[in-house]
Amino acid sequence: MPVQSIPLGSTVAIRYQVGETPAGSPVIRQKSLNDVKIDASDQDIYDVAAALFSLSIHPVIQTILRKNYDLVEE
Repeated sequence: MPVQSIPLGSTVAIRYQVGETPAGSPVIRQKSLNDVKIDASDQDIYDVAAALFSLSIHPVIQTILRKNYDLVEE
């Protein structure tokens, strides 16, 4: 049976470094931006996340885009 995917929404997770442990390992934190429009382009999402986190003193380590879909049998 064919399956249809229905877009639900997206979340952007930005991982950034806030410091180091006494042993020298990086301390990583994560901030998520929820309810991103599913039809927003990847470049636009990245640009907005980069602009927001350019205001922070902490360096961004990784930007993750998670897209959610509902899979429905037809």
